[in-house]
Amino acid sequence: MSTAAGRTKHAEAILGPELHTRLSLTKVLVVGAGGIGCELLKTLVLTGFTQITLLDLDTIDLSNLNRQFLFRTKDVKKPKSITAARAASSFNPNVKIDPIFGNIKDEEYDIDWFKGFGVVLNALDNLDARRHVNRMCMAAGVPLVESGTAGYLGQVQPLVKDATECFDCIPKPTPKSFPVCTIRSTPSQPIHCIVWSKSYLMGQLFGRDEDAGETSELDEAENNGENVEEIANLRKEAQSFSRVRAAIRSYSPNSTSTADQNNDPAKLAFQKIFSADIQNLLNMGDMWKHREPPVPLDYDQIISGTSILDRQGSSKAKEERNRINGASSLNGTGNKKTAEKVVMKDQRKLTLKENLMLFNTSVQSLSMRLSTSQVQTIEFDKDDEDTLDFVTAASNLRSAAYGIEGKSKWEVKEMAGNIIPAIATTNAIIAGLIVLQALNLLRASPSARPSPSEPVNAATATPSSSSTVASSASADYSLLRNVHIQLKPSVPLSSVTCSSPNPNCGVCRDVYTLVRCDRTQTTLRDVVQGVLGWTSRQSQNREGANENGQSQNGNRNENENGSNDDDDKVNEGSERKEISVYEDKRILVDPDWDDNLDRTLDSLNVGRGKFISIVDEEGDWETVQVVIGELPASHPSTASPYILPCPLPKLVKRKKIKPLVPSVPSTPPPRLSLKRSLPTDADDGDVMIIDGHNGNGRTRDGDGEGQRALKKPRLGAYDSQRDAKTTTPTMDLTSPNKRKRLEEDGLVLMDGPGEVDEFEEDVIVIDDD
Repeated sequence: MSTAAGRTKHAEAILGPELHTRLSLTKVLVVGAGGIGCELLKTLVLTGFTQITLLDLDTIDLSNLNRQFLFRTKDVKKPKSITAARAASSFNPNVKIDPIFGNIKDEEYDIDWFKGFGVVLNALDNLDARRHVNRMCMAAGVPLVESGTAGYLGQVQPLVKDATECFDCIPKPTPKSFPVCTIRSTPSQPIHCIVWSKSYLMGQLFGRDEDAGETSELDEAENNGENVEEIANLRKEAQSFSRVRAAIRSYSPNSTSTADQNNDPAKLAFQKIFSADIQNLLNMGDMWKHREPPVPLDYDQIISGTSILDRQGSSKAKEERNRINGASSLNGTGNKKTAEKVVMKDQRKLTLKENLMLFNTSVQSLSMRLSTSQVQTIEFDKDDEDTLDFVTAASNLRSAAYGIEGKSKWEVKEMAGNIIPAIATTNAIIAGLIVLQALNLLRASPSARPSPSEPVNAATATPSSSSTVASSASADYSLLRNVHIQLKPSVPLSSVTCSSPNPNCGVCRDVYTLVRCDRTQTTLRDVVQGVLGWTSRQSQNREGANENGQSQNGNRNENENGSNDDDDKVNEGSERKEISVYEDKRILVDPDWDDNLDRTLDSLNVGRGKFISIVDEEGDWETVQVVIGELPASHPSTASPYILPCPLPKLVKRKKIKPLVPSVPSTPPPRLSLKRSLPTDADDGDVMIIDGHNGNGRTRDGDGEGQRALKKPRLGAYDSQRDAKTTTPTMDLTSPNKRKRLEEDGLVLMDGPGEVDEFEEDVIVIDDD
C-alpha cells in the first residue's frame, strides 16, 4: 500500500467513502493561527482536508511557544500564518495550505472571497473580528463554526443562516470600564491601579502630548455628573506633566552635571505622581470623609529603607503596609529565604524599595529609547519588558500609597494584557471538536462542494445563489449541537440543541444582496432605488442580462414569481416607503435629508465589501443589506456602471405580534362596582346555586335555613381538565351574561384548546395546562 493510501485508510474507514471523498473537495477557511488555530490546522491536515486557507495578522511572540507547538524559538517575530502553514504541510505532503498574512477585515476579503469556501472555522480571540466573520458568513450563506476557550473551559458552536442562531443573536457583554475619577483619584482594587498605570500614566509620560484629548475626557466625565472639584484638580495635574515629559525626552545616561542629575526623569516622575499629586488630593477634605486617604510616598526614605507607611485605618490596611515595607509573617530569616526559593522570579511580590528600583530602571530605559532613537511614542506591550516593568512598578507604588494589595509581575502581565490563561490541552480538545462540527456540516448538507477545477464565478455568484454550500432548506441541520467543556469530571463534555435564529437579530434576519459597480460612477440613488425596484431601467442592469435586457439563455429576465422585470416596480406593491440608509453606524440618508443620494459611492467612502443598510422607517420590512462588489473584468466599458442582482431581493415582512385590543363599545357601559352584593334570585345568570345554597350562606330547602352554603369559586381557579377528574362542582362560565362581561373586558372565553388555532396570532396563552 502506498504512503498516500495508507495515510487516509483509517479516516476513510471511520467516515465512509462518500464523506471522506468530500474532504478533499471542500475548501476550508481557518481564521486565526494562535493557540486554537495551530491545533486546528494540525487536526485538519491529519483528518484529510487538503484545501486549506489560513489567515492571521499577528506575528509570533516568545510567550506563544508554551502552547502553540507549530512554532519554535527561531520563528519569533515571523508571521504566524506563514510559519504554521510551513510546519503543518510536513504532516501530509498532499495538502495545500494557502497562508495569508493580513487582516480579515481588509476589503479584498469580500463576499465573493468568502463564497469560495465550503466552511469557515473561527479560531479568533477578538470580538470585533468574530462579529465581522459572522456577518460575512451570514451574507455569503457559508456555514461557520465558532469557538473559544477560557482556561479549562471551552465551547464550539455551529452557525448556519436560517437554521441556527448566529453569533450576534445573543448580545455579548461589553468590556468592563471604570469611571475616570475612580481610576485617577480613588482606586480601591489592584486592577484600578494597573489600568491607571497602563492607560493613563504610560501615555502621559511616553505617549503623545494630547492636551485636547485629556480635556475631552475630563469634559465627558464632568458632563456625566462626576465630582466637579476633583475634575478641576485633575485638569491641573494634567498640565504639570510638561516638565517631566521634557526631562524624559532629554535624558542622557552618561551625563555627570548637577543640573542633569537634578532632572533625573525617574525621580521627577516619582515626586510628582506619588508625592505632590497625592498631597493635592489630600487637600480635598470632603473626598476622604467616608474613605481612607492615601499616603504620599517619600523617595529618599524608601531608598534608605526608613519609610514607614503609617496611617489611621483598618488592621488589614496596616498588615498590607507592613508587608509592602518588607515585614514577613515568617519566623526567622532562614524560613523566609526558603519560602522565596520555591517562587519563580516573576511570580514573587516585590517590596516597596524593590518596586521603586524597578520604577527607576524602567523609566530610564524607556527615556533612553525616546531620546536616542526616532521613536516618538512608546505604547504598552505585554511582551515588552521595559513597559511591563514600568506598569508593574507604578501600579504597585500606587497600591502602596492607597493601602491596596500589590501584585507580582506575572499577575500584572495577565491583568494588563487582558490575558485569559490558555491551556494547551483545552485548545487541542476544542480543535478536535471544531473538526467534528465541520464533518457534521458536510454530512448534513447533501450538495457537493466546489472542486479546485470548479472555482466560484465571481461574475455570477450572488449571496442567494452560492454554489459552495447547500441552502438550509435542502439540508438537515437538526442534529447539530453546541458543545461545551465543563468542570465536571463525570461529564466533561456537554451538548445542547442549537437555538433557532433570534427574530430580532440585526445580522442573520436581514436580507442580503450584492451589487457590482464602478464606485466612481455609481450613485447611492442607483443602488438604493435599483435594489428596491424603484427604477425603470433595471432589466438592462441585472446580473446575467445583455444589452437588450435578455438573460444569457436568450429569455427575458424574470423574477421569482415569473413576472417580467420591466413590471417589477417594487417588491411589495408600488408604494414607495420612507427609508433610511446607513453604512455601518454612519447615516447616509433619512426621510428628511437625502442630499447624499446623488453622490457617488466613492465620494461617500463606501468601498468594496462594505454594507449599505436600507432600513424601512415604518418597520414593515426587514433591513436590506447591500454588499458592494467589483464589476467583472469582462464588463463592457460602455455598459451601465453597475449590475443589479437578478432577481431583485425579495423583501421580507417583519413579523409582528399583534396586541390583543379589546373591543370598545360605541356607548361606554356604566361603571360597575368592584364589590357587588350577591343577588338572591336563583335565576340570575351571574350566580349558580349549588345544592340549594343561596348567597346569604343559608340553604333553601323549601324555605328552611340552618346549613352553610358553599363559596363561589374564583374565575382564575377554573380548570376544565382538573374538574373533569373530580366530583367537586364548578361554576358554569358558559352563561351569556358571563361571556358578554368577559368580552367587554377584552377577554374571549373558549370551550377548549382547539379554538386557539382559529384566532392564530390574536391569542395570548396565559395558562395552557
